[in-house]
Amino acid sequence: MRTGSAHLPLHGGRAPAWLFSRMVRLAREITAHIVAEYGSEEVLRRLSDPHWFQAFGCVLGFDWHSSGVTTTVTGALKEGLRGTEHELGIYAGGGKGAVSRRTPGEIVTYCDRLSIDARPLVYASRMSAKVDSAAVQDGYQLYHHAFFFTPSGGWCVVQQGMSDATGMARRYHWLAAQLRSFVNEPHAAVCGQRAPALSAQSSVEGATLNLVAEESAGTRAASAFSLRSARSSSNSPRCTPSQPSPLAAAPPPPPDDFRDPPDATGLGRVSIGVACPRSTFTPSFVIRSTWYSPSLCR
Repeated sequence: MRTGSAHLPLHGGRAPAWLFSRMVRLAREITAHIVAEYGSEEVLRRLSDPHWFQAFGCVLGFDWHSSGVTTTVTGALKEGLRGTEHELGIYAGGGKGAVSRRTPGEIVTYCDRLSIDARPLVYASRMSAKVDSAAVQDGYQLYHHAFFFTPSGGWCVVQQGMSDATGMARRYHWLAAQLRSFVNEPHAAVCGQRAPALSAQSSVEGATLNLVAEESAGTRAASAFSLRSARSSSNSPRCTPSQPSPLAAAPPPPPDDFRDPPDATGLGRVSIGVACPRSTFTPSFVIRSTWYSPSLCR
C-alpha cells in the first residue's frame, strides 16, 4: 500500500560533499541502531512514513523544506548501507534520473547473492512506479525511485515526482505490508495540495485522473476487455515483449493482485509480440505494459 505523500518546493543543485559524507555515516549508524532494537522490517516501516522520513532528513542535517531531502536522504542511506547489507538485512536500489532505471538490475544482483526469487521485488518496483506515473495522473512526473527490501521479502518504495507548472515536488511512500492489489485502492493515504491542470488546454484546475480508485474499477475492466477483444479479432495476434521472453511460456496469471507474475523473466515489462493468451490481459497487465502511458489513459 502507499502509506502517504509529501509536498516540497522544487530545488536544483546538489548537497555539498562535506555534508553528504556526514549524512552517509550518520544514516548508517541510525539504521544500525534501529535494526539492533527493532529489526530490519521496522526500518522499512519508518521509511514508508512521510513524517518520519522528513524528520530523518532533518536529523541528518539536510534542509527540511526542499525537494532535495528525498534524493539526498535516500542516496545517503543507500551509500551508508553499502557493504553492511548482509549484516543489517536491508538492501537498497535505485536513485535519481537514469540511476532509477537500474533498480531492477540491482534487485536481481542482490537476490542472486541471497539465492531468493527477484521477480516479486522487481514487479513491486515497476508497478509502484507505473501506478504513480501513469495510473494516477496528478500533474507530477516521476524522476526519482528508491527501493529498499529485506531478504524475507519485505519492501518499501520512496519515489518523487516534479511539476514544472507549480515548481513543487511530491513524494510518494509505499510499503509491502498489507498490500492486496496494485490496481485497486493501493494507497493508504494521499494528502497535499491540489494538482495542476492535466494540460495547458485544460480548464479543470487540480483535476486528477486516478485509475486505481475503487470508482475506476469499470474503467480498468473495460481497458482489459478492449485488449482481449483486439487480441481475438486480430488476424496476426502477436505482441513484442521489451525483454526477449515469450509470455506464452508463462502460466496464466492468478487473480489481479500483487502476486500476479510479471513475465517469464520476472522483469515485468511487456508490450503488444509473442502470442499472448487472452487471459493474460488483466488490469495489472495493462498498467504495467510499456505502451501504457498517461496520454493513452486520457
